[in-house]
Amino acid sequence: MGAIIGKIIIALVIILILVIVITGYKKAPPDTAFIISGLRKKVIIGKASVKIPYLERLDKLSLKLIAIDVKTSNAVPTADYINIQVDAAVNVKISSEPQKLALAAENFLNQTTQYVAGIAREVLEGNMREIVGRMRLEEMVSDRQKFANLVKENAEPDLAAMGLDIVSFNVQNFADGNGVIDDLGIDNISQIKKKAAIAKAEADKEIAVAKAEADRQANDARVNAAREIAKKNNELALQQAELKKQEDTKKAEADAAYSIQEQEQRKTIEIATAEASIAKQEKEVVLKEREAEVREKALDAEIKKKAEADKFARQQLSEAELYERQKRAEADKFEREKEAEAMKATAEAQKYAKEQEAVGIRMVGEAEAEAIRAKGIAEAEAMEKKAEAYQKYNNAAMAEMLIGVLPDIAGKISEPLKQIDKITIIGGGDNAGNGVGDVAGNVPAVMTKLFESMKETVGIDLAEIMKAGTYDAKVNRNINITGLEGENGDVKSQVVSAAVNSAVGNPTLGSPTGMDR
Repeated sequence: MGAIIGKIIIALVIILILVIVITGYKKAPPDTAFIISGLRKKVIIGKASVKIPYLERLDKLSLKLIAIDVKTSNAVPTADYINIQVDAAVNVKISSEPQKLALAAENFLNQTTQYVAGIAREVLEGNMREIVGRMRLEEMVSDRQKFANLVKENAEPDLAAMGLDIVSFNVQNFADGNGVIDDLGIDNISQIKKKAAIAKAEADKEIAVAKAEADRQANDARVNAAREIAKKNNELALQQAELKKQEDTKKAEADAAYSIQEQEQRKTIEIATAEASIAKQEKEVVLKEREAEVREKALDAEIKKKAEADKFARQQLSEAELYERQKRAEADKFEREKEAEAMKATAEAQKYAKEQEAVGIRMVGEAEAEAIRAKGIAEAEAMEKKAEAYQKYNNAAMAEMLIGVLPDIAGKISEPLKQIDKITIIGGGDNAGNGVGDVAGNVPAVMTKLFESMKETVGIDLAEIMKAGTYDAKVNRNINITGLEGENGDVKSQVVSAAVNSAVGNPTLGSPTGMDR
């Protein structure tokens, strides 16, 4: 009995555990934190856990990005006392770090994203005002990233104390009501134009100086050339007389020398031209090689960056798909394990029920078998007693049985007469009552035939037994009943007396005294 109670308790515990697991199974998505509190405190992000019903509570905290438009509500003076307004686009989110997430749960649990955005906007606007007061207008306008980084660094501790992270901070616009920012642009334009005009004047000056120097050098060259020509002409005039004599003789030599000199000069010119052409071609080749190297490096850089970006994207996608498959496999495994445990508990409960049913059936069968056995024993004992009685009484008992069924026999013989509704008698002689007498006399006649048949077959004279009710039998006690001797010749007087009493209805005949054999 104790073992059965123990099994029942184990089965109830298992069923209770299964009910808790099935009803309390919770699975958190990656962008939401499930916070279980009560008996224990647990934070779930992208995982599954079990919440104990009625004893633990489940709250949700969104980890999605919250876009905030941060604007200064009124003008803020800069470090150089210029009132401006700043507009920035900021993205914040509830941090997934355990410590910050605990702070966020204390501050924003069950709150809407609008509430979180409002709190973060106030903090960011205050920090943005602080940074505006620390920087000059020109510095902010020329370096927006520096301004954004300063605001982000200044606001991060305040937001971290509430459990929030700044994902991005971008300055959209700077505006002032006095047009100072526009004037800064105009001043820059004027400075640029001034520098351009000065540069142009300097260039024109350099060009003019270079041109004058070139003209001077050209004039000097012309004067020197004319002087040399005049000198040579004078020398030539002085020498003409002397050379006149040699003119004829040297003419041929001069012609030859002139021809040789012309060839040499032509050769020198051709060589110089060829060298200049080769140098030009070499420079063009070097320039093209450098251009090819630059294009190759740019193309390599572009392809490399694109390949690295594609590789990083595929790697992130692969890691995300792997993480999702792992989590889905873990969830499927957990569900299959819980289903197997539930099926096991159900099978054990069914097994226990079948065992109890078998025990009950066996006990009922044993009880029925015991009852049948007892009934059989009782019936056997009754049959045995009856057989012993029959063995003792023999013919007397048979007479008792026959006497007991005489009323039924008479009823069955007369039963057809009850079915007669109307009798029409035809004939019958002179006495009209003879036909009716014949019909009524059938019953005694049949009984007489029955008594005679019984006397001839079993040796019991029922007619004599019936005469026990007559006056002679009651007064003179003159009854002669034959065929009632036992195996040892003794008359079963007790049985005969009972039979006679039953037939004649006289209780005084219970004693065999006065009967003749």
